[in-house]
Amino acid sequence: MGKTYGVIMAGGIGARFWPLSRERKPKQFLSIFGNESLIEMTFNRLRKIIDTENIYVVTNEVQQQAINEQLAELPEENIITEPIGRNTAPCIGLAALHIKHRDPDATMVIVPADHIIQNVDEFVRIMKNAIEVANDTGQLVTIGIKPTRPETGYGYIQYIEENPKKNPYVDKGAFRVKTFAEKPNLSTAERFLESGDFLWNSGMFIWKVETIMGEIRNLLPELYDGLQNITGTIGDDKYYSTLNQVYRMIRGISIDYGVMEKAENVYVLCGDFGWSDVGSWDEVYRVSSKDKHGNASHGRVIARNSNNNLLLANSRVIATHGVDDLIIVETDDAILVCKRGESQDVKEVVDYIRRKHIDDLL
Repeated sequence: MGKTYGVIMAGGIGARFWPLSRERKPKQFLSIFGNESLIEMTFNRLRKIIDTENIYVVTNEVQQQAINEQLAELPEENIITEPIGRNTAPCIGLAALHIKHRDPDATMVIVPADHIIQNVDEFVRIMKNAIEVANDTGQLVTIGIKPTRPETGYGYIQYIEENPKKNPYVDKGAFRVKTFAEKPNLSTAERFLESGDFLWNSGMFIWKVETIMGEIRNLLPELYDGLQNITGTIGDDKYYSTLNQVYRMIRGISIDYGVMEKAENVYVLCGDFGWSDVGSWDEVYRVSSKDKHGNASHGRVIARNSNNNLLLANSRVIATHGVDDLIIVETDDAILVCKRGESQDVKEVVDYIRRKHIDDLL
């Protein structure tokens, strides 16, 4: 049996977290909660399960320097850079190639760089069970999150409730997946919550390297062929030119749509460990501590006759009077003001800035 390796997916630009998140230092590198950045918290969680030298980060060239600075203990050769973003299936496939080159019998634990997990001990327990199930079954394993509300911003996983005679891994908390569901509307999300057999899709995966490569070969043959062109050049002078050529040719596709929704015999473990994907400023407000007026604030803030606001000051004072339900984020060169409940659309501001070529704000 091979060793267990960790893969942190860290290539996103965090457009919904503008103006604090920028291309060179996006959301995962920000210390939104406490002193550690999100990627530092992710790295330190994985180190409770996986040896540091067996943790990899997949990112892009622009963010490589930030990773070197924040994860100083990570071996430099464990940073895998993609020439362009092609969504999660190529990202995971490329990481699998590098790990297979080092250890063909390896097991992979794949996590996004920008999640919050409040109960780390429970996370570790669930992940250890998931690794055991992945090794024993040779199947794809994912982590679902016990839903606490009818959330429309997440995909869902429906599982099959079975007794241990039909599924011996029930004792490990692992259930076979019945179906994956895309992000629902509110009424559908409410039905999912009432049914009791739906979980939020966390985007965390556990499997043997040979398992995921077999699924990519069967379900994404074009990607598999491209990866095969790369594999022979790892550690070779031709690696980067081959990587660039392949990435120009392959199409971007998520691991959920490309593999997980089509694969058979997928297992899911339910995680109830204070998880958030911190996908928007609204989610930051939701998980932040608040004063008696419902305001969550950071930095020099004066809030008078103001309620239920997220107020993040960095270099200047934010002063409010008589406003409710706002998000205000201040940086050296920009200020964001938006209604709470609409911060998912902040990425449209970034799209506008990009179209107008205001590069100093990206």
